[in-house]
Amino acid sequence: MRPAVVAIDGGNSKTEVLLVSRDGQVLAQSRGPGASPQNVGVAGCVMALESLVVEALASAGLPAERPYGVHTSAYLAGLDFPREEEPLREALLARGWSTTLEVGNDVLALLRAGSSDGTGVAVVCGAGINGAGVGPDGRVHRFPALGRVSGDWGGGYRLGEEALWWAVRAEDGRGPRTELQTAVVGFFGLPTLLDVVQGLHFGEIDSASIHGLCPLLFEVAADGDEVAQQVVTRFVEEVSVLVAVILRRLDLTGSAPEVILGGGVLTGVGAPVIAEIERRCLKVAPLAEVRVVDVNPVVGAALFGLDALGAPASAKAALKAATQRA
Repeated sequence: MRPAVVAIDGGNSKTEVLLVSRDGQVLAQSRGPGASPQNVGVAGCVMALESLVVEALASAGLPAERPYGVHTSAYLAGLDFPREEEPLREALLARGWSTTLEVGNDVLALLRAGSSDGTGVAVVCGAGINGAGVGPDGRVHRFPALGRVSGDWGGGYRLGEEALWWAVRAEDGRGPRTELQTAVVGFFGLPTLLDVVQGLHFGEIDSASIHGLCPLLFEVAADGDEVAQQVVTRFVEEVSVLVAVILRRLDLTGSAPEVILGGGVLTGVGAPVIAEIERRCLKVAPLAEVRVVDVNPVVGAALFGLDALGAPASAKAALKAATQRA
């Protein structure tokens, strides 16, 4: 039996594949490292994705023969402009995975997975931060999400950098005292933050470990540290601004839009932070429903695929039920 949908969600840190039947049954799944075309190139991305699709087919006892499915639905980080989407679409079509295919940015898959009908606003915060919205009339509003060059602030890595920055300045006297100093040096297990700085500078400490300081920042802020609280307040403002701009651009302020918050950072910040984000969002759209969803965006990619095939609502409900996290 050939899968109806080959669904892919490719983030910066991991890639997930679901093979789904037309009635919403999950036939197989696989997971691998991040394969954003921005990071590994289009050819490297396609190679990595195909390896995971073949792995999923093998696990289900299905032949790894093209076409792999009826429709491919691939939503990846790093597809911020049409000129990035088109080369990947052409490369995947050339591989003959399926008769039809659609590609898009992974934040749209989060919105489709977390909302009731695929409309509303989604903000995802993992390694980076991004937001997108879809109105009932089909209009879409997105941001490039390329970091500081495109006006972004936030994301787990950036928040980790902030924690390190304030901690270092506390140790050397350029900044105010903060418990981040003790917390950060403890995280790295070194005598001083100067040792941490040297380790990062000389490549003895993997710079990717800075991302691990993000949860620490929120913990220190929750304990009442003023410096950490200032950073968290800025983060709340950034998430709220993303939501507010999208709500206004799509004329959703007077309706009851769903606002979906997801990604590793937003699912782990704690109730008080989410409550403040919600309060600010409701000032813009009083009837909005704001919620955090701990859901795999690959489910949204699969739902997009079922949408494209005209699958019944029962199939989409079955898929959501089958992939609901405990």
